[in-house]
Amino acid sequence: MLGVKLCAVSLVTVACLPAQRAVAPRIWNDRDLADWATPIVNGVRPGHYSETEYYNAPKAEIVRTYPVYFPGREPAGYWQSLQRKKPEPLVAPGPRTPAEWTAAGKRAFRELDVPAFRTWDATTIGRVRNADELRKSGGDPLPDGTVAGLRWAVTSRGVALTVTECAGCHVAYFPDGSRIDGAPVNVKSNSILDDLVTAGDAVLFPGDSPPMALWRQFRVPWIPGDPNDALKNMRESDLAALFAAIPPPVFARTNGSPYYPTRIPDLNGVRNRKYLDATATHRSRGPEDVMRYGILVGCCDSLDFGEYRFLDRAQRRVAYSFPDEVMYAIGQYLWTLDPPKNPNADLALAARGRKVFEREGCAHCHPSPEYTNNKLTLAAGYRPPKDHPLAADILPVSVGTDPALATKTRKATGLYKVPSLRGVWYRPVLHHDGAIGSLEEWFDRGRLRHDFRPTGFVGQGVESRAIRGHEFGLNLGGEEKAALIAFLRSL
Repeated sequence: MLGVKLCAVSLVTVACLPAQRAVAPRIWNDRDLADWATPIVNGVRPGHYSETEYYNAPKAEIVRTYPVYFPGREPAGYWQSLQRKKPEPLVAPGPRTPAEWTAAGKRAFRELDVPAFRTWDATTIGRVRNADELRKSGGDPLPDGTVAGLRWAVTSRGVALTVTECAGCHVAYFPDGSRIDGAPVNVKSNSILDDLVTAGDAVLFPGDSPPMALWRQFRVPWIPGDPNDALKNMRESDLAALFAAIPPPVFARTNGSPYYPTRIPDLNGVRNRKYLDATATHRSRGPEDVMRYGILVGCCDSLDFGEYRFLDRAQRRVAYSFPDEVMYAIGQYLWTLDPPKNPNADLALAARGRKVFEREGCAHCHPSPEYTNNKLTLAAGYRPPKDHPLAADILPVSVGTDPALATKTRKATGLYKVPSLRGVWYRPVLHHDGAIGSLEEWFDRGRLRHDFRPTGFVGQGVESRAIRGHEFGLNLGGEEKAALIAFLRSL
């Protein structure tokens, strides 16, 4: 079937060809999953649910969702109009042109919610619709009057309060009302949203108390003295304090650890990245891989690692699956995203900084135009086997980064990927664990000392710690350092 025309221009002729309409492919398939994940340091490749298990799972009701406005800020008649709406599929099945897939994906990226976190509870909904209660929870309004992270889902059961999926972690908001899709979130959560997430674990980990569910997500039995063992018997108040010490946009993602969390990644420019996650846990071969990762973290991680099975028999099942057309559309949209230029860049100072960048050899690992070589560096103490499947991209060096995430978690590939420097100007934190709050802080030699006080993630009960690794640029003079920082902020 034919759609919009595309024109290919040459020096001789102009040929106009119709854009082909295509249907969404089968995203979760055994062929592409087989060699997708990176083996961890004990030689085991993380497992996953099979294609059959995934597509035989219950189909989630993935529907259009709508903003939650702070009380007093919603348009007149808005709440009543939601009650009259009927459920609509987030992305309807059927063929589309590439441009149509991207447009559908943009809306789906912003609207997709987490079905396991929905609630129809009148008391909880009442808290969101009460200004004092919502303000008490930390649910402050954005410039447009909406509340980040929360949505209304119009389902077959009625209007549910729910939590955004992709956009909950990957949208940055600014005081002028602008936003950057794909960027790490830069606003705080609220206690109502947190309660919905905790309740949702009962869907994904049936039969477990909150401490047990967390223990399953993080324990590393092959590591002597694994600190995550304490989670199983931890009081919920102590758990709350542990996670309260992790500031946004830093996150203890499943298979990581609340003791060694990671910053939320920037998805802008993801089409030019070869690997996903700070420790390159998965390859990025196309938009489908990005959305496989979304499925993995959203609902469907088997938590299998070789002989280790972290879910019991009742829990080891796909709670629900996502429609392929939704995942495919979002992937197509993300594949188009690029970091925006800093609108406030000092271009004259940045020009001087570019010369410093080039003179100091920064481009060896961060070459233009993507400012990453897409290579992998070694965590201190790790030596990969000669037949490692990613051997062609592994540099035989370590820059001295704290190896804990890459050696003491289930994300422990023994590797750190060389990050892209594009977009560092809008990222609220830097470093793989989000310890650093600014480029000035990053280039402060004092961060190598144990009495250094990071402005990002520090750790529970800790006021100071050294942020080791990547000492390049620390010895620059003040003027050259300022110029280098200005250049990096212009990327």
